[in-house]
Amino acid sequence: MDTYRGAAYRRDASGVNGAHRAGGTRAGRARGAGPRRRAALAAALAAGLLLAGCSGGGVTDRAATGDSGKRAPGVPAPGAPAPAPGAQDGRRHDGAADGREEDQARETPPADHLSTFALDVDTAGYGYARRTLAEGRLPAPDTVRPEEFVNSFRQDYPKPEGNGFSVTVDGARTGAGDWSLVRVGLATRPADRHGARPPAALTFVVDVSGSMAEPGRLDLVKESLGLLTDQLRDDDSIAVVTFSDEAETRLPMTRVGGNRDRVHDVVDGLETTSSTNVEAGVITGYDAAVEGHRKGATNRVVLLSDALANTGETGAEAILERIGDERRAYGITLFGVGVGSEYGDALMERLADRGDGHTTYVSTPEQARKVFVDQLPAHLELRARDAKAQVAFDPAAVESFRLIGYENREVADEDFRDDRVDGGEVGPGHQVTALYAVRTRPGALDRDGRLATATVRWLDPATRAPHEGSGTLRAGALGGRLWEENTRPGLRVAAVAAYFADSLRGGELPGAPSPTELAARADGLARTTESKVVAELAASIRQANGLRD
Repeated sequence: MDTYRGAAYRRDASGVNGAHRAGGTRAGRARGAGPRRRAALAAALAAGLLLAGCSGGGVTDRAATGDSGKRAPGVPAPGAPAPAPGAQDGRRHDGAADGREEDQARETPPADHLSTFALDVDTAGYGYARRTLAEGRLPAPDTVRPEEFVNSFRQDYPKPEGNGFSVTVDGARTGAGDWSLVRVGLATRPADRHGARPPAALTFVVDVSGSMAEPGRLDLVKESLGLLTDQLRDDDSIAVVTFSDEAETRLPMTRVGGNRDRVHDVVDGLETTSSTNVEAGVITGYDAAVEGHRKGATNRVVLLSDALANTGETGAEAILERIGDERRAYGITLFGVGVGSEYGDALMERLADRGDGHTTYVSTPEQARKVFVDQLPAHLELRARDAKAQVAFDPAAVESFRLIGYENREVADEDFRDDRVDGGEVGPGHQVTALYAVRTRPGALDRDGRLATATVRWLDPATRAPHEGSGTLRAGALGGRLWEENTRPGLRVAAVAAYFADSLRGGELPGAPSPTELAARADGLARTTESKVVAELAASIRQANGLRD
């Protein structure tokens, strides 16, 4: 297996669903850098926004610059693309090498063979799709994000020792011509649940509008907050803000120790009222977070809502600006928890992206317990800030490729090493999986040359010093067939999730099974892995197939 210290990337391929062969990534066109990106996002919002390796691998983990700001040897300047395939397999590189290897590492493939994106650990889209299908409806195509389906399934990636990443790169042939599926997987070191960590200052922004009266909304939020209150440590702090047509601070930032009963009383007293003014809630929530800001702590806003804005700034521009300002000034991040059969998924995701956070979706007490008891208390630290990934595909081996999903996380290739450009925040025990549909050149698999080099760049959460890690994948790793029993189950589960999501969007990925075959593949994997979540995936596929018939 190819295991590397570092992370993944993306770039679309020609010939499938809007994929690219030349002319730079869509990231470069759609997102750009700095003000251009902000203007594009604002325009998009105003227009209608309501609201996981199999071959020898090389290893790299180096600091890109020191505290002095000097760039380590062999590390390109900000804005330069990641190095092309060049690191020798099985050897460690710390930014300095002999002249021949360093020159080789500096070679850059054509722009159309680079893929760059911000890391993303959102999973809300998959949870909401499952609920929609269970209620007898197909999810709207624009709410389906394949990366959120794929990232909903844990993988057996190795765990790094420090705050960096391990990256696993593997793949298999799909059986459709020269098309293969390549998986790039990122994992951070889990937190010690009972070990030392910085205190947390959490501001809960709770939607108490009329739409939250539906069973499975405010009642589930109250249960979730009660569970979390009992999991936090005495030196953690909580603030509670509610909103409907207006916003109100129900509890200013308060230490948990000695005040758990007070927190429970506030939460138990929450009741629904009238309309939904997300703008008022978020702005008041950030006011409370700034006022209760604790230096050296993890400062986070937790938004719990169905995100169906109908009052105030429903286009979200003002909300996004406020979130961005406080993230930059105070390091306050945002975690979005969606609820409800009707859910403003687009708004919640945009808010979390701007707040350098992530989203999830809960619809049952079991899911709430998983998020608020098992996950959130363990994810209160950060392992990496502004994490971005870039994959350089070897043009001698790869004819075209496509990243499956991550469309709204694209970064311009030239912005990969520009640390002013936002990336993704990644916490302890998080995993990110990126799948590529890759079309290899004739004979490339027989030659077993390098297929791709993956590089991840992130900032240290405490010092903001940049670090990078990279690894390579050889074409020989793609020799097996995707659905063979000796292909890793995790790769096959990720493939099923991606193919399912793409089918819900009306896509046609090369090598994708028919809907009936996909359901059979999922059922087989559920039996093989004895995994409840894989069985749920299989059930959702069958539900979708029934609705299409």
